[in-house]
Amino acid sequence: MGRYACPRRCGPISAAAKRSCRWRAEPVVEQVQQDGWRPKLVALDIDGTVVDHAGRLPDPVREAVQRVLAAGVPVVLSTGRSWHATRPVFDALGLPPGYAVSSNGAVVVEYPPSEVIRQVTFDPADVIDKVTRFAPDALIATEVVGHGYRVSAQFPAGDLDGEITVESAEQLRREPVTRVIIRDPGSSDEDFIALAEQLGLHGVSYFIGYSAWLDIAPEGVHKATGLAEVCDRLGVDRADVLAMGDGRNDIEMLQWAGRGVALGDAPGEVQQAADAVTGLFDDGGTPAELARWF
Repeated sequence: MGRYACPRRCGPISAAAKRSCRWRAEPVVEQVQQDGWRPKLVALDIDGTVVDHAGRLPDPVREAVQRVLAAGVPVVLSTGRSWHATRPVFDALGLPPGYAVSSNGAVVVEYPPSEVIRQVTFDPADVIDKVTRFAPDALIATEVVGHGYRVSAQFPAGDLDGEITVESAEQLRREPVTRVIIRDPGSSDEDFIALAEQLGLHGVSYFIGYSAWLDIAPEGVHKATGLAEVCDRLGVDRADVLAMGDGRNDIEMLQWAGRGVALGDAPGEVQQAADAVTGLFDDGGTPAELARWF
């Protein structure tokens, strides 16, 4: 996958427009620096961007984040994780009091102390009914903000954390939720792409994970909408945001931000949505991008 950088920091454009535009190679970044553009807010996905997929936080990433903070620039975690799973990473990075975007944008928190300042919910009944009909063996979870999950059956160890309560699908469908998670350890992400098409999901947003994981959020809600709330509160224009991520749930955020950077591990469609592609996570792709600016 080629590395792309907009020759003018004129704001996000669609992936289709990117493909039709004459994009130049990564050295354009140097021109951006000469033109005086510099991030005024850094938004970071967590898994595969800040920590590896075993949850380990490399020292170079922590040190790079501290350099950003020392420059007076806020760092905002923007993740598909629930808030209760985001908080330990917030603390491990040594972030000062501020904001975090979790649950793929459905929840925005100010911390510490924990205060939910934005929570978007939807009625999960239709989604759960379709899943039980088309994928009866799939596991279903609904998020309980700040605490854990209600699940149709136990998920594989390490998939979910917090308080886990097993309930029937009928019980899960009764209350508005911030998101629904569908999981089938015996399927692939390609299977779940086909499942999402088969379900014909309307009135919601959905994101396909790496390992047969379908994350369903309220319609029009994604990481970019959560970050827009944070930027509005901080008085930061989105053109001044540097965002980094490696998953399909990062696409909207990478397109929305002034500079969206995909990790080298990201699927092809994520890299295509980004302005630039940095190195692999294990090769220090995250600190390398941050070192361009801080």
